[in-house]
Amino acid sequence: MVEKPAEIQTPIGTCVLGAAWRESILDQPDIPEDPDQLELQITTTYHATLARTGKRWTATADNLPGGHVIQVRGATWRETAVNAMAAIFDLLKYNPDTVGFFFTPADEEAAHVTADVRDARAARLHAERDALRNAVRTLIDKGWTTRDIGSVLGLSHQRISQIAPRTTT
Repeated sequence: MVEKPAEIQTPIGTCVLGAAWRESILDQPDIPEDPDQLELQITTTYHATLARTGKRWTATADNLPGGHVIQVRGATWRETAVNAMAAIFDLLKYNPDTVGFFFTPADEEAAHVTADVRDARAARLHAERDALRNAVRTLIDKGWTTRDIGSVLGLSHQRISQIAPRTTT
């Protein structure tokens, strides 16, 4: 009996653990190098900065229509971000499916290092996908079977066929 891989929920979706994690990177939508190429359904994005005030967090969003400013508090970063989203929805009566949010630390150094992490994660994703696609194409061109390629790269032969389908001549 094949055991189903463990999954955990993350803020950006489901993360598959075990052998299937190698394939899960290919299930994610491609992230363009240029963020302006993102095709999103979001019509409006609001930005809020979060600052640590004593033992609590305070979020401030001041780019709201009509010159409105919201300021909310929470015990944790996540709670404060959720409170900010709720306050913006309440204020503007927007459909949640068409609104996006971007939260950054108010502290410049913290904002810089968290942006570095986001950039590094995107670069890692691009590098791994490019390397996988290049390896699969190269090994297919060398006559390897999809099963052998899958074994070497830790992917299923079905996934290999999806990455670089063989052409019949």
